[in-house]
Amino acid sequence: MKHIYLHKASACYKTVCLLFSCLFTVTSLQAQDVHFSQYNGSIINVNPAFTGFFDGDYRVGAIYRSQWQSVPVPYKTFSFAADGRFKGKKMKSDCFGLGVLFNNDKAGDTYFGTNQFYFSGSYIHKLNSDSTLLWSNGVTVGISNVGFNYNKMTFDNQYDGTTYNPTYATGENFAKNSTTYADINLGTALQYAIKQRAFVQYGLSYNHLTSPKLTFQNNNSIKIDSKLTNYLAFQYPIASQVDVVAEMMYSQQGKYHEVVPGTMFRFYLDPKTNQAASIGVYYRTKDAVIGRIGYQFKTLTAGFSYDVNTSKFLAATNRRGAFEIYVNYIFKKIVPFVPKKRVCPIYM
Repeated sequence: MKHIYLHKASACYKTVCLLFSCLFTVTSLQAQDVHFSQYNGSIINVNPAFTGFFDGDYRVGAIYRSQWQSVPVPYKTFSFAADGRFKGKKMKSDCFGLGVLFNNDKAGDTYFGTNQFYFSGSYIHKLNSDSTLLWSNGVTVGISNVGFNYNKMTFDNQYDGTTYNPTYATGENFAKNSTTYADINLGTALQYAIKQRAFVQYGLSYNHLTSPKLTFQNNNSIKIDSKLTNYLAFQYPIASQVDVVAEMMYSQQGKYHEVVPGTMFRFYLDPKTNQAASIGVYYRTKDAVIGRIGYQFKTLTAGFSYDVNTSKFLAATNRRGAFEIYVNYIFKKIVPFVPKKRVCPIYM
């Protein structure tokens, strides 16, 4: 679900708010920011400290969400990310991550849309000698453009009492139909490797550090609230070829909050190639039950989810919420073996 962050508005601004009033029928959700049910499929959106925080050299991934297919105009969100981990010449054990992130979101008849482009960076520090405890701190810096299509809007003044006449004056005067702002997000994360295939991970992020302005009426008092997000993940083998994965994300932005806990079971089909299938159930409180399936092969992971709407908006959605699909791929360099001692050839 989405919420468009509009408050302290003038009369004209309330008109835009009215057009998206259906978005406010569900409480307990975050405002303005893009979000996904499979939040681990777009982990840099959750926390910039996860930039480069993986086993490999480079990672690329994309996720797509289509929401409320049963209403006249569905809401669509797309995100693409690419990041890598690098090691300086003088860095013995630590490394840093660099990445880029692009988000596109469109909602409703007026194509109320958000386009975001960020650069992300992190510093990953090894807290012990065997690398079982890692600490990462990250930041994303970028710009966001938010706007709507004024020509898609209709107003009361354009009705003559019986019919709609688009040639009538709207009676509204928007200063602009798009706005751009700079944005900064911070994050920190810890990971402890318990044993093979077992770990616990925690991340804390703080978005919209400067509370940027978001207004179409040059009203400088309208700002985006900062957002605090907690992310917790736990994985543990419960059989020779079965892992249980438990996750939870809790975020709060202004008066809105979102809680999404869930559990998945991963079944290894071929441990040698890391081929596995997974299935699980998550729950966005007071909003949707989320069914998830996943697949992985070597360093490729993919997932599909479907939200079954349980909120008060189900009268319009008929319980049809959203579907998502994501794909991530990690590139790993093969380090050639170089013997420390010269090996003498043996001739037969």
